Amino acid sequence: MTTFHVELVSPEKLLFAGQAESATVPSVNGEMTILVGHSPLMAVLKPGVVTIRETQQGAGAQRLFVRGGFADVNPAGLTILAEYAIPVEEIDVVLVDSQIRDAEEDFRDAKTFDEKQKVSDKLVHLRDLRAAVRR
Repeated sequence: MTTFHVELVSPEKLLFAGQAESATVPSVNGEMTILVGHSPLMAVLKPGVVTIRETQQGAGAQRLFVRGGFADVNPAGLTILAEYAIPVEEIDVVLVDSQIRDAEEDFRDAKTFDEKQKVSDKLVHLRDLRAAVRR
């Protein structure tokens, strides 16, 4: 099968750069699978897992949780610019579960709308992370 170049970048670092047979991306318009020769497009990412299937010589499939950002498909390949990204296997489930419990308690204790909104945003992020591990 023919391959194309894929890069996944977060503000902290380059998480993936290499050839792939396909890449599945969670966009706000639905999950998309990109193959070689895909029409050019720009998509807004939603929280979810990007799955990059590498070439036969590669290590198989890379799974990375992303939250926010853009996917750009062009003749050079696929570039994913994520606001936040982490390999799924690096997510510490015990830590995330503990952080969810703490945030739920913080939400109950919050006195103002702004405090509740800030904690609510954190809870959404943590729950998205936790859901990525279940897949």
